[in-house]
Amino acid sequence: MPAATYNLTIEQGADFAIQLTLSEDGSAKDLTGYSARAQMRQKKTDASAAATFTCTVTDAATGKVKMALANSVTAALTPGIFFYDLELFTTSDTNVTRLLEGQATVVAEVTK
Repeated sequence: MPAATYNLTIEQGADFAIQLTLSEDGSAKDLTGYSARAQMRQKKTDASAAATFTCTVTDAATGKVKMALANSVTAALTPGIFFYDLELFTTSDTNVTRLLEGQATVVAEVTK
């Protein structure tokens, strides 16, 4: 199954966080034993990430995952359009699943 598409808007210089609840066949997906990771890049083919999200499985039994960027990270981003994806993985990358992908639009801050 391909990754779902979900576009993000990130405000430069502000904290960013989104909590997702994952389900499978209408029920919460049990994320016991899984971790999450996500990065964003200006071009999908860029060798280095523009930012790496802090990803946390906040409640494995109910399928909750949080993606976050601190304000110090978003302040360093150039306003514009980036690409991101979110993966679930197990120890040693035995199982890797791409859950989400999309564009992340960074909106310029005015107050500094």
